[in-house]
Amino acid sequence: MEGELWLGAAMVAAFVLYAVFGGADFGGGVWDLLASGPRREEQRALIAKAIGPVWEVNHVWLIIGVVLLFAAFPPAFAAVSVALHVPLTLFLLGVVFRGTAFTFRTYDARGDAVQRRWGRVFSIASILSPALLGACVGAVVSGAIRLEGRVVVSGFFGAWLSPFALSVGALALCLFAFLAAVYLTAETQERDLQEDFRRRALFAGMAVFVAAFGVLLLARSGAPRVWSGLTSSPFALLLHGATAVAAVAAFALLLARRYWPARIAAAAQVGLIVMGWAASQYPFLVVPDITVQGAAAAPAIQRVLLWALAAGALLIVPSLVLLLRVFQSSDREAFRD
Repeated sequence: MEGELWLGAAMVAAFVLYAVFGGADFGGGVWDLLASGPRREEQRALIAKAIGPVWEVNHVWLIIGVVLLFAAFPPAFAAVSVALHVPLTLFLLGVVFRGTAFTFRTYDARGDAVQRRWGRVFSIASILSPALLGACVGAVVSGAIRLEGRVVVSGFFGAWLSPFALSVGALALCLFAFLAAVYLTAETQERDLQEDFRRRALFAGMAVFVAAFGVLLLARSGAPRVWSGLTSSPFALLLHGATAVAAVAAFALLLARRYWPARIAAAAQVGLIVMGWAASQYPFLVVPDITVQGAAAAPAIQRVLLWALAAGALLIVPSLVLLLRVFQSSDREAFRD
């Protein structure tokens, strides 16, 4: 496999990991806003406990993906950052406001009014950010971003405000909410809280199905390349079949109250959806004007990036494993106490 394909695969892997880990954090903000019932405060406390140790760390996967796009495929990075500078800027502001509000809610004055204010900022940013990110993905695959030479000529709003792009944003939001609810069932031993988030996970899973069906209906006219990939590419079809199996497994395990296996199945479902999206648009990075091969950096740069990825993996992966083990061990000890 050529260097640009290895780098493209690494970029997709980074976005898969961001969706699986960072997406659940965004989804936690959705359920923070929608916390209700007699255990409303316990629900919010569980969300804060679950995302507190790792919410900032998860952005490392997004950073890796963006750096790979910038360094390995500079024409694609230039086109995306120009055509989608409005939603990308709003997304980054949402990430900043979300993190700031989460920190201030934790350490600011403990008055109810102050907590509600920061909680609203945290939740609203958690909803808008993934919706904007999904709309950007929809714009990239739709074919609405057009270039003449290296100049974007399709404007700065139409691509990501199209019905198809907005439907992808809605799907991303539903997926992240589903992922968070499933994860949260496995983050507590309290049966009542598990039941609260189990019901939310089943509801969000049905919303994912409706949103995915809407994306599929709009793809035929709104993203012809993706429609063709979804219906004719053998590899994409294989991935979508695996996605369906993972989705059914996640629902069945939730109904059976098998929360840790359900968590694995839900993560597999989301990861396979992201990989299916990448497979359905290959060989394009930005449909229809920029391909993986056409946008690739010089071979010398590709080699340096591949070595940097290998060295970085040796540092990042063990560090993240250690981080998760430390906090999971602390949670188990607290539960035993």
